[in-house]
Amino acid sequence: MDILQIIGLAIIATVIIAVIKGQRPEIAIQISIAAGIIVFAMILGKVTAVIELLNSYAQKVNIDTIYISTLLKIVGIAYIAEFGAEVCKDAGEGAIASKVELAGKVFIVVLAVPIITSLLDLIIRIMP
Repeated sequence: MDILQIIGLAIIATVIIAVIKGQRPEIAIQISIAAGIIVFAMILGKVTAVIELLNSYAQKVNIDTIYISTLLKIVGIAYIAEFGAEVCKDAGEGAIASKVELAGKVFIVVLAVPIITSLLDLIIRIMP
């Protein structure tokens, strides 16, 4: 199972980081980032399969693919912002992590505006 490989990688990286952190904290942060990138690369195939499935269902029910792609971008931004914030927290930079989280939330709101306006237009058309 892929999850066992990911957990194994995470445990190995964590042990290496714990050993190195006291002597070379800059290398420990780099190992943490590298492990995160490797995990992300390992799950890309699964994410691609989900995206293809969602797109096929969207085409079957005639949903505009712009809405699906926007929702997927929103989910992607949330995960990437969380990853970036966690890296900052691991480096002891909680203030920067908060700013990364805020930036992710702002980008999500900006991307959600077209969906919100379409929903409001639909509500206005339905109401007498």
